[in-house]
Amino acid sequence: MLSVIVPAYNEEKRIERTLRDYSEGLRASGRDFEIIIVCDGVDDTARLASPYGRVLVFNHRLGKGGGVLEGFKAARGDVVGFTDADNSLKVDQFLRLVEEMERTGAGCVIADRKSKESIILEGQYLVRRFASEAFNFLLSRAIFGLRIRDSQCGGKVFKREYIEKVAPLMVCRGFEFDVELLWRLKNAGCEIREVPVVWKDDKRSTFSFKYVPSMFFSLMKVRLGLYKRV
Repeated sequence: MLSVIVPAYNEEKRIERTLRDYSEGLRASGRDFEIIIVCDGVDDTARLASPYGRVLVFNHRLGKGGGVLEGFKAARGDVVGFTDADNSLKVDQFLRLVEEMERTGAGCVIADRKSKESIILEGQYLVRRFASEAFNFLLSRAIFGLRIRDSQCGGKVFKREYIEKVAPLMVCRGFEFDVELLWRLKNAGCEIREVPVVWKDDKRSTFSFKYVPSMFFSLMKVRLGLYKRV
């Protein structure tokens, strides 16, 4: 079974299109699948999402990483992945990640927007693209030693056995979650592969630059072993 997790914080304006596309595409692929929508906002997302999968509702803010971790706990699949609620990564591209895992046996496969082979239908604003490049180089590569071009892309799949190893160790709950997750997977001996994708950025992203300082300090605490799990 394939479990697809969609963290959704106040996503009522775009969640239905994403879930409808994913539901139809996964069904057409002939795979056994489940969709898990993790809702921690205050709008109508949970009601709109309910026809498409299992909805987990929380009355407190989880953060992007916290939402994914709750999805990991609930997932029943042998392969577990997550994608963004904005449908920037279409279901056919998500399935390419699963196919790469099946072809190579890698424990983790992630979407890569920065490959020369990727097709960007609509890119990020220049300032966001610059910040993304700086974040990826400084933290993912220089500090965490990840030889990955695009740690933050919202499309990743994993073998369940590796998620069970690293999820209990996770401490980050925000947008910095991806870097810690990939780092812990690497340390667990998991092969990580990147796949070029077709991508269309959604300018209504819930990410804000106000999160950057806390992302940086959270990851530095993780890297230095100063972060205590609660």
